[in-house]
Amino acid sequence: MTMFSRLISIVSLILSFYFAYKYRYRVINAVLGRRWLRKVIIGFAMQIPMIRDRMLGSVLQSNRPQNV
Repeated sequence: MTMFSRLISIVSLILSFYFAYKYRYRVINAVLGRRWLRKVIIGFAMQIPMIRDRMLGSVLQSNRPQNV
């Protein structure tokens, strides 16, 4: 690999990361817009205890006052 092609590769990688960060919400919406991909990502995320506990805690949280 010549030095010029390596430089082009590095610049391309940096630009890719820059634009992925700049348009991250558009990228996330495009990815999560696919039903099967959304199911895979959510299934994977729910296997991580910290994410699972936080998600289930917010879903199952009751806003009603409790009778003590």
